[in-house]
Amino acid sequence: MADAVRVDSWLWAVRVYKTRSAATTACRAGHVRVNGDKAKAAQQVKPGDELRVRIAGFDRILVVRQTLTKRVGAPMAAVAAEDRTPEREPVARIAVRDRGAGRPTKRERRDIERLRGR
Repeated sequence: MADAVRVDSWLWAVRVYKTRSAATTACRAGHVRVNGDKAKAAQQVKPGDELRVRIAGFDRILVVRQTLTKRVGAPMAAVAAEDRTPEREPVARIAVRDRGAGRPTKRERRDIERLRGR
C-alpha cells in the first residue's frame, strides 16, 4: 500500500465506480470533493481524508482508511473506506403511465390507487 494514491484510482479500487474512467469523468465533472474542495482525478488522497462523491443525485461521504491502487473484493473495500453517509428518508413512489399507453385496466387502476394511498 502506498502512502497516497490518486483519487480516481482509489474510488475505482474500493468499488465506488465500476471503471476507473468513470471515476475520472466524475472528478472532471466536479462530482468528487476531497476535504471540501473539488478534486481533480490526479489529486492524492491519504488515510483520514474525507471524500464527498455525488452519485445518482445523492452525496456519499467516505473516509479513507487504507490507500489501495488495485481493485479489491467487496469485504476488503469495506475495510478501506468508511461510509459516513447519513440515512436517506424513503421517497414516495409516484404512479406514472407511459404516454400513449391507453386506458388503464381495472387491475392497473387499482395498483395506481394503492400507490397513491387512496
